Amino acid sequence: MKIGINNMVCPRCIEAVEGIVREMHLTAAQVELGSVELERRLTDKQQKEFGQRLKNRGFELVLDRESELVNMVKTALINYLDHLENSDNPEKLSYFISKKTNYNYSYLSKIFSDKKGMTIETFLIELKIERVKELLSFNRWTLSEIAWKLKYSSVQYLSNQFKKVTGITVTEYLREKKIPRKSFDQI
Repeated sequence: MKIGINNMVCPRCIEAVEGIVREMHLTAAQVELGSVELERRLTDKQQKEFGQRLKNRGFELVLDRESELVNMVKTALINYLDHLENSDNPEKLSYFISKKTNYNYSYLSKIFSDKKGMTIETFLIELKIERVKELLSFNRWTLSEIAWKLKYSSVQYLSNQFKKVTGITVTEYLREKKIPRKSFDQI
């Protein structure tokens, strides 16, 4: 039985869900970003308890198909951000998402927009800006290097997008640090 889980965005999230599975003495065939596959169906009581334990740790049980698809897209987008950073010739977003989810991109795009109130592309932009903030906080890369790393066409384009999303310039952000970073599950 595969169960979708919202707000799983990192390896520590996988470890947290694995811990819940162990605490409840369930057997998981696989735990990955956005889902857990259990070897047997949960009773209604177990599902309620599992949902509450997830909620206590900042996750959310996905019970309807559209929410599950949105969760799959979010997970694929997080993977795509990593793909952008680590590939010299990254795949197109639509191809990558379709490949990861086994669904038509147009279909996913409509469901995502309806459920999240933003497009897949807008969500990716917000993920990228949060990644920019993270990379800036390390004081290890210049803005130009970050733009290259995240496949922006120019530093100016990154700067404009940063200001549009955050409301302040990169320079103001670095000077004042008044905009807190969001975790990916808060976007």
